[in-house]
Amino acid sequence: MTDVAGLGPDPLSSLDVVLVVPTHPGNIGASARAMLAMGVERLTLVAPARFPDREASARASGADAVLENARVVATLDEALVGVACAIGYTARPREFAGEVLSSREAGARVAAALAAGRRAALVFGTEMSGLSNEELALCTTAATIPANPGFASLNLAAAVQVACYEARVAARGDRVWSAPRFAPATRDAVASLDEHAQRTLTAMRFLHPEMPKRLMPRLRRLFARAGLEREEVNILRGILARIDGLIERRR
Repeated sequence: MTDVAGLGPDPLSSLDVVLVVPTHPGNIGASARAMLAMGVERLTLVAPARFPDREASARASGADAVLENARVVATLDEALVGVACAIGYTARPREFAGEVLSSREAGARVAAALAAGRRAALVFGTEMSGLSNEELALCTTAATIPANPGFASLNLAAAVQVACYEARVAARGDRVWSAPRFAPATRDAVASLDEHAQRTLTAMRFLHPEMPKRLMPRLRRLFARAGLEREEVNILRGILARIDGLIERRR
């Protein structure tokens, strides 16, 4: 898979998201939507209560391909066959969890595994209680999202979104789209704007030419700080010209 930014093959195309015994089809669909938004398309469902289901499709909001290609298996053992790096997400502290990573650290661990050509999976438990101790023990590492300790409860799709986001940033960086750049105004154009502003402000009696004080120096600083574009200077000159015309008619 190549993403829309044209950055080449996406390493996240080989990342699995495993939902263990999801009870509500809407959560499956919402998770699929969260996955696809982050460029993750491989979904495995372990003994889902209802799937396929119209509500899952509705909540996927266009991520239908993720649902159509989802694997359905009977056990977590089966879901993790061939997976070298399985990150089990849990909000509850576990006495025998072993190594516990933050979601950011887990994202980096997943990215490193994928870069090395090893399969990786993000594993999430059922909505009500999360992963059992036995299920978590099947994962290579436990991870948690550093949320509000007084209310760390996230719905399933939100947790999937955070985990996939951290994996995406770790694997691909956080480059985003850029706004178009427009031609900057030349120094001469800004100087002409300054002169025009001084004439118009004087005609308006807002500026006293014999006692200018700090108005014009501050305007010059403002223009310089703004980094005006050519079209912006033209707009400002047009506004000043309109004011000039109104003043002239009143005379």
